Amino acid sequence: MTAAGAPTPRRFKRSFPRKKQQLRRRRLAAEEAEAAGASALATQPISASPVTDALPHIGRALPREFFEVDALDLAPLLLGKLLRRDEVVLRITEVEAYRPNDSACHGRFGITARTAPVFGPGGHAYVYLCYGLHMMLNVVADKEGVGAAVLIRSCAPVSGLETIQQRRGQQTEKPVLLSGPGKVGQALGLSTDWSNHPLYTPGGLEVLDGPEPENILVGPRVGIEYASPEHVAAPWRFAIAGTPWISAPKNTLKPR
Repeated sequence: MTAAGAPTPRRFKRSFPRKKQQLRRRRLAAEEAEAAGASALATQPISASPVTDALPHIGRALPREFFEVDALDLAPLLLGKLLRRDEVVLRITEVEAYRPNDSACHGRFGITARTAPVFGPGGHAYVYLCYGLHMMLNVVADKEGVGAAVLIRSCAPVSGLETIQQRRGQQTEKPVLLSGPGKVGQALGLSTDWSNHPLYTPGGLEVLDGPEPENILVGPRVGIEYASPEHVAAPWRFAIAGTPWISAPKNTLKPR
């Protein structure tokens, strides 16, 4: 009873069916938008991002003949090309040429168990262990038996960033992730077992086509102080101009 003696009104649990319907419609609309966005992303080609020198497409595999040229000619041609292993795709941004009769080339030792792959057919991989730590990827150049190769010094990520970061043990998206040959080998998950692998065949590790860079930098190679003076000074290091995805030292690189 109330103070005035009138009966106390029954208390009902509040219900807002219209508001609940509105919330439900909003939630469904948000879920549909999210699903549509995910679908669109899944079908989009790889596009440029602040993280990488990414490309709008994945190119075709390069023919074997592409690699059967002098290492000094092949090196700049590899700039802008793509390395693919499964979901990881890298754009080649820096390379070094190593030629026969080059005092910095592994071929100077002749054919040994370690160096035999560098004397293999052009377009095959030559992977060696450096300092007991780093897997260094080289693309064999020229004809079989010549003993020449191009070292992949640096790359930029195009796809598979999470896998790259996991293999590298770094969550960064900065150039330090792939600026250096050991980092490239680690990002691709390579071992010496990849030596002799043909890079022009589908599956495994491949070199794919990509647009040529507009400008190229050249300079002396890195870490070959043991070589003869003329080979130490030779401008056989090549890099894409204008990209941060190259290794140190950068001040020795000049416009081609």
